[in-house]
Amino acid sequence: MAAAAGDERKKTACVTGGNGYIASLLIKMLLEKGYVVKTTVRHPEDKEANSHLEDLKKLGTLEVFRADLAEEGSYDAAVAGCDYAFLLAAPVNYTSKNPEKELIELGVQGTLNVLRSCVKAGTVKRVILTSSTAAVSSKPLEGDGHVLDEESFSDVEYLSAKRTGLWAYPVSKVLLEKAATRFAAEHGISLVTLCPSVTVGEAPDRQVYTTVPAILSLLSGDEAELKVLKGIERASGSVPLVHVRDVCRAEIFAAEAEAVAGRYICNGLDTTILEMARFLAAKYPQYNVNTDM
Repeated sequence: MAAAAGDERKKTACVTGGNGYIASLLIKMLLEKGYVVKTTVRHPEDKEANSHLEDLKKLGTLEVFRADLAEEGSYDAAVAGCDYAFLLAAPVNYTSKNPEKELIELGVQGTLNVLRSCVKAGTVKRVILTSSTAAVSSKPLEGDGHVLDEESFSDVEYLSAKRTGLWAYPVSKVLLEKAATRFAAEHGISLVTLCPSVTVGEAPDRQVYTTVPAILSLLSGDEAELKVLKGIERASGSVPLVHVRDVCRAEIFAAEAEAVAGRYICNGLDTTILEMARFLAAKYPQYNVNTDM
């Protein structure tokens, strides 16, 4: 058992986008398992944005590297010598005036840039790409009884033609997934793709820009974020939720279990805005949650 534990501690993982929501908890859990972790951020000099990473260094060996999705080769040092690479860095500028360039093109090319670094490293046993259920469920569906699974992809042509709401986000996720799959096949990379739904729960990162603020809009009263939440419900008829800790468990399992392959949806339950509002109103009466949805 002692030898096995020692071998486990020698494993090295790269987690891109270390100041992201899911990535921050994944780093914590990997360190707790004895991994050496290398992570990337765009601005390592930003002490405030990266303060959680300094705290995480207390748990084990954590190195922070500067890297940018737009710069080919910038991930080389972070990936070098790693057993696993967890790709979580992604553009999240939902309000971009040029989403084709800043979300779609950057998402695809940035993913390929990290994969090129993995090929150069020559040590990476598996790459785990974190996508989103936005790449699964954004499509016109009429009637009831539809089942969406790992073979389902959002309709890029439909979304690109309609160009409403956050259309570029699911388009980016679909296209970067498919580009990564092609690249992995061409270069002999073991690639596993995870598609988490709306992710909630506590993580070390103190600045959260994902769907968490949308969920919290029921407490905060933020109308802009509530609009995002309603858009999620409208797109699939429900609000699919998964706990961030479960996502990170899936990430680590996908890396370590040799039999894992392909694409996986990570979802815990499906609910509605009304059900969430009623739950939060009962749990936090001091916030006067609106249940008249």
